[in-house]
Amino acid sequence: MSKELMENPGQTLPVSEGGPWGTQGEEPSSGKGKEGPRNPWTPPPRDDRGGADSRGPSAIDELMRRARDSFGGQGGGTPRSPGGRAIWFYAAIAIVVLWIATTSIHRIGPQERGIVSILGSYSRTLGPGINWSLPAPLENVTILDVEEIRTVDLGSAGDESEKLVLTGDQNIINLGYSVRWNIRDPQQYLFQIANPEETITAVSESAMRAVVATVSLTDALGAGRNAIEAQVQERMQQILDSYGAGVRIQGVAIKQADPPAAVNDAFKEVSAAQQAAETYLNQARAYAQQLSARSQGEAAAFDKVYEEYRLAPDVTRRRMYYETMESVLSGVNKTIVETPGVTPYLPLPALRPRANVSVETPAQPQAQQQGGAQ
Repeated sequence: MSKELMENPGQTLPVSEGGPWGTQGEEPSSGKGKEGPRNPWTPPPRDDRGGADSRGPSAIDELMRRARDSFGGQGGGTPRSPGGRAIWFYAAIAIVVLWIATTSIHRIGPQERGIVSILGSYSRTLGPGINWSLPAPLENVTILDVEEIRTVDLGSAGDESEKLVLTGDQNIINLGYSVRWNIRDPQQYLFQIANPEETITAVSESAMRAVVATVSLTDALGAGRNAIEAQVQERMQQILDSYGAGVRIQGVAIKQADPPAAVNDAFKEVSAAQQAAETYLNQARAYAQQLSARSQGEAAAFDKVYEEYRLAPDVTRRRMYYETMESVLSGVNKTIVETPGVTPYLPLPALRPRANVSVETPAQPQAQQQGGAQ
């Protein structure tokens, strides 16, 4: 809107004779219209002889012509083969054949099973080998490896969260364990439960808490691990069979059994004290066994001596006397005097050991003097 129109609303402005592309219907050379660029959307004007304008076709016509040439068309038609048939016809046949081949032929390995479903419902199970089915989406085939051992780890050493379980003697233990399982019934595995791994995880936690609640802390820490693992496996299998999960529990392994981190240091000290006490008890038992073995040996020797004594009491009595005197006199100083060579005087005090000679102290003479004065 121009300034004059804003100042005089009632005034009518003259309409231009030509649009932004120039005057339509007149040649630029006639002088009746203004010269301007040609409208690309308008077909070129015809001359008196019925031919096109010397300026040639429009830009849109040129683009369409190039597009047809690139697809091999003749006059805008469908591309055709040399035999006269359309190329798109053969392309469609090839796509259909490829679709049937990829969705109808299935190669299933020895450890695999193929579950066929028709519009989402179970149809049949395919065994190992090359199998056929209707093309998708009429029939869909899901291949499962039924022999693969899958593992679920709970409360492992690398996991920051603790799996705290209450034992039967009101103690808390941090357990880390793993569950091994595989597929037993592919049909139930696919159509009975929505999330098999989540279900197995929840069932394993429930079974582990139920079993550990019946044992003591000592059994849970190591003495009764094998029994706990067997009971958890059996309980899990019973629960999953009641669900119709179609899985088989191959085993449960306890990898970690420690007290909670808050009391781990104190628990280690208690464990060390218990081990020391057990060591002392073992040493006492070993010493008692040694004494018992020695006593039994001495009793057996006495029985043998008694048997000999019964056969010859005098000889045995004399031998026992000699053996006793030998053991007594072996550590004593002895003086042997033969009868034919007896001397009238023997320095017996000189023969005594020096250790037995008493040394008089200075206080003894004073005591003797006092006794003599009295």
